Amino acid sequence: MKIIGLGKGIPKECVTNDQLSEFLDTNDEWIVSRTGIKTRYVCVGETLTDLSATAATDALNKANLSAKDIDLIICTTICGDYCTPSLACCIAERINARCPAFDINAACTGFIYALELADGFIRVGKYKNILIVSAEKMSAKVDWNDRNTCVLFGDGAAACVVTEGESVKYINLSSSATPNTEVLNMPNGTGNSPFAAEKKQNEYLNMQGQKVFKFVVNIVEAELKLMTERTGITPEQIDRFLLHQANKRIIDYTLARLKQPAEKFPCNIERYGNLSSASVPLLLTEMTETGQVKAGDTLLLCAFGGGLTAGTCVMTIDS
Repeated sequence: MKIIGLGKGIPKECVTNDQLSEFLDTNDEWIVSRTGIKTRYVCVGETLTDLSATAATDALNKANLSAKDIDLIICTTICGDYCTPSLACCIAERINARCPAFDINAACTGFIYALELADGFIRVGKYKNILIVSAEKMSAKVDWNDRNTCVLFGDGAAACVVTEGESVKYINLSSSATPNTEVLNMPNGTGNSPFAAEKKQNEYLNMQGQKVFKFVVNIVEAELKLMTERTGITPEQIDRFLLHQANKRIIDYTLARLKQPAEKFPCNIERYGNLSSASVPLLLTEMTETGQVKAGDTLLLCAFGGGLTAGTCVMTIDS
């Protein structure tokens, strides 16, 4: 498998930390020092389908393909515009694609999960050209009265077109052996069922930040060690580490433990915040657009999120 086109879709509204301080007990210094985030983009009229279709069209144009050339659409999202139809089906309708389409939910690790699925389909000859779209509208899922969560997230979408090739060298997916649903979750409500024992409205994202941080720093180090054991590729041979943009302190901790140069760990969290599954593909898209990722580079993509899940992919960029 190889990537032949990348695209993005970002809302127009940029929200600064100073804007958040108008209604939250927080300030720019507090947020930046703890997260590295300065701004995030929030949907004010755009739907997730809007952002996704923009990213998909951008990726198709970069790949010099049209929607009719796509054999499968995989979308990663915590929640699309509807429970059903899937966001992938909404995208297919919008771009006029006529192919199978479905969503997967692996939280922030979704993009790596989608790469694994696409790689498998291509290897067995089931599909040739696959469109992957990772899109999240976290502004609708966080409690804007909770400064510990709402300052972290933003909205956005990123997409890629993959096809037959030899770019991918390694993919590994994992989930925590210990139940961690209470550490990071987003409950559903009960609706208006007269038979429900307890009536619940849809609730917001819940996160125990310190426990998530501990899981992440340990799992990233374990994932990288496992990758080296299985492939023989050392951190020194990786040109860029594209880590999920959850918190700048996690990235700083990882590069310090690996003793690798800071320039190998690109970041855009200061502009976008945490975009869940769209985080890694958006970073890859922007690095490619600016020429910071070029043909021949070896990249390590690593993400982690609710489940608790994790995933790692090593690929070499084709010309």
